[in-house]
Parts: sequence; C-alpha cells; structure tokens
Amino acid sequence: MTLLTLDGNSLTIQQIEEFLRGGERVRLSPAARARVTQSHKCIRRILQREQPVYGVNTGFGRLINVAIKPEQIERLQLNLIRSHCAGVGPPMAVDEVRLMMLLRANALAKGYSGVRPVVIETLLKMLNGGITPVVPRQGSVGASGDLAPLAHMVLAAIGEGHVFYKNVLMPAATAMKKAGLPPLTLQAKEGLALINGTQAMTAIGIINLLHSRNALKHADIAAVMSLEALKGTPAAFHEGIHALRPHAGQMNTAANFRRLLEGSE
Repeated sequence: MTLLTLDGNSLTIQQIEEFLRGGERVRLSPAARARVTQSHKCIRRILQREQPVYGVNTGFGRLINVAIKPEQIERLQLNLIRSHCAGVGPPMAVDEVRLMMLLRANALAKGYSGVRPVVIETLLKMLNGGITPVVPRQGSVGASGDLAPLAHMVLAAIGEGHVFYKNVLMPAATAMKKAGLPPLTLQAKEGLALINGTQAMTAIGIINLLHSRNALKHADIAAVMSLEALKGTPAAFHEGIHALRPHAGQMNTAANFRRLLEGSE
C-alpha cells in the first residue's frame, strides 16, 4: 500500500485515480501542516483583539453585523453545520464522498483557511479508517458552494449523522468509536472553512472524467479489433491526413489506432 501526501498544490488526476482504486493511505505533508498552523494563528490573533471578521466572530449572510460572544463561537460553527444538513434523495456513492473528502482536505492544506491541522487530519484519518459519511445526493447550490453535501460530510466528522464504516451503515459516533477516532470539535471559522467549497461537484466531475477516459480507451481498442477482423486498411489513420484538421482529439485517436494496429502485427 502506497502513501499519498497532500500539500495543497500538487495533487494530480493520476494520484486521484490510484486513491480511488483503494491502494493508498493519505497524510498531510509537514510543509502543509506548518502553513496551516501559521494560518490558524491569524484566527487566534483576531479573537484576542476582538476584531470583527466575517465568519469568525460574526453571524453569516444578513447577520454579518451581529457580533458573536466569545463563549458562543464554537456553538456558532456547530449550528452552521447542523443548519446546512438539508440534503435530500439517495446517498452519493462511496467513491464520490471519499474523493470529496480528499479534495476538501487538499484545499484546506493550502493554508489559507485558518483551520487547525487536526481538522484536516481528522478527514484523512476517516479516509484511512474506512469511515465514509452518508451524503444525500441533492442539495448543492452550485457555484455558491456545495454547502449541504459538505455539511453532511462534516456532520460525520463531529460524530453526528450516519456513515458507512467498512461498508456497514451505522451512526457516525459508533464508527468513530470503533476506529478509535475522537469526534472533531469545531472552533472559530472551521465550520465555514469546511463547507465553503465546491468539492462535491468536483469529485463527481473527476469521476465522470475518469470513466469517460476509460470508455474512450476501450472504444479505440474495440474499433481497432473490428478493423483488424474485417481486414480493413490502416491508411485512413495516417498522421498526414489528420494533421490537416485542427482537432487534437481526432489526431490522438488516429495515433492510437496506428499504435494498436502496429502492435497487433
């Protein structure tokens, strides 16, 4: 089993594909952890100065001018998550949710959100421990953020809601206990930082991309096998013909055909 190290900047489609195959454990890079720690210090300074900053010690949306008392800040973040758990419909696929968790952890690893390292590490430990939140498929508000899907993800991290633990549906609190993982207690800004993103739609988009790429590859193979069985001519795939048209996909497909035909000779 290999190790995937998140630094917030270098995650690739190939690494994601390996992760989805289930052969990788995930960790936060030391450099990313240091950036995240420094970012969190900014939040602590804001709180010490009692400086009003949106989402840290104020309300949300139209309540931006409502000051939140220091003793209510953790409750504010908890209520934000609970209030946004409004998704409906059948659950997202396990792979979709796991990739959503990975992508959100990777975004937070950039060190711009003010969360503590334990927030990211809790998500990664859930991934490594086989704990997948139950996330209803419908509820995102699109470009404004996958607020509801991500809120359901966070709900499991704080020990509420339900999860699939090693493919068995159970309460999140039970799964976290079985895995020896303490539920996360959200601090200033952390609830907002966890749900203010588009990782649900990105995860679904990436998985569809991987499926499409795989389907295209097998379509090329099936077409070449059919051409060979019918004793067709490979001349139609000469690069000179396809270079006349400015379509990169067409040229790549023709090149794939030539390569596969040459390999079958």
